[in-house]
Amino acid sequence: MSHSRFESIGAYLPSNIVTTQELLSRLKEPPSFDLEKITGVKERRVHDTNPDSYEDSFAIAMKAAEDCLSRSRYDAAELDVIISTSITRSNHGSRIYMEPSFAGSISRLIGAKNAITFDVSNACAGMLTGTYILDRMIRSGAVRNGLVVSGEAITPIADTAVAEISEKYDLQFASLSVGDSGAAVVLDEAVDDNDKIHYIEMMTAAEYSELCLGMPSDKSQGVALYTDNRKMHNEDRFLLGTDSQINYLQARGRTFADEKFDYVIHHQFGAAAIPWMNAICEREFGAPMPPDLRVIEKYGNTSTTSHFIVLHDQLSDQNIPAGSKLLMIPAASGIVTGFLSTTISSLKV
Repeated sequence: MSHSRFESIGAYLPSNIVTTQELLSRLKEPPSFDLEKITGVKERRVHDTNPDSYEDSFAIAMKAAEDCLSRSRYDAAELDVIISTSITRSNHGSRIYMEPSFAGSISRLIGAKNAITFDVSNACAGMLTGTYILDRMIRSGAVRNGLVVSGEAITPIADTAVAEISEKYDLQFASLSVGDSGAAVVLDEAVDDNDKIHYIEMMTAAEYSELCLGMPSDKSQGVALYTDNRKMHNEDRFLLGTDSQINYLQARGRTFADEKFDYVIHHQFGAAAIPWMNAICEREFGAPMPPDLRVIEKYGNTSTTSHFIVLHDQLSDQNIPAGSKLLMIPAASGIVTGFLSTTISSLKV
């Protein structure tokens, strides 16, 4: 069975910047903790809300897809699959759409007339879930290539939180860490070991599903996110991913140290949590963790796109040498975890 690879990558970040201090200054009751220190988020990008230039999640996804294809060897008409993985589904301004599918609409606008199209929703693990599905399709020989794309205009949950938080600790505090963005990747069949997705596995532990819920606000007309961080960010939850990766490697007669990862990219949900996660990983794997790449301080938690915004940013700054082996670890409501191993050499921004 063949392997897939990341053939090209694209991203879009709105130009509007809002700092954490600006958000906190709008709260009726400031938090009882240092939100910027705990999350690591100093600022985030926010979509344009001017009526004449409104950036909804569909428009953001389109810009990311076009950026990705601008450096791909494939024209849109040559794509076999398009998978859209956005959480937020705003189109034509702030209206929320379930149908028609974002993937189908994107394919028509970019001219991917031959592509199979479908949407996937899996919380913040969306783009890695799309990658997982497309990887399997390519490895099986069902398709030759495809595009995974997501556009997130998710900061309206921060607006709801600012308007509704009235206590020192509130389940909407995590909403203040999000930022808007778009990301896209083209995958095709690997031709050598220099550019290759070695493996990607995902798992869901539904017993934790109620700890992070996005829904209409129970106080207003806004959309809200309710996250029980105290229960969600704990050792038992973090062990789900390490245990699954240990089991995967043991079944193949390998250890974490054998993988020789150069970098790890975690979901960008909290600067304080990531070092703790790395410490748990080192204890369980019995080996040091590689340096973690992050952009949370300047972009915040960009939900589905976070791993690929990190990858795009670090490639842009030339911080990832050719031949680097990366580990990507999702962390999403559901609870969804897993791991992706890839070597990158020719991927450029």
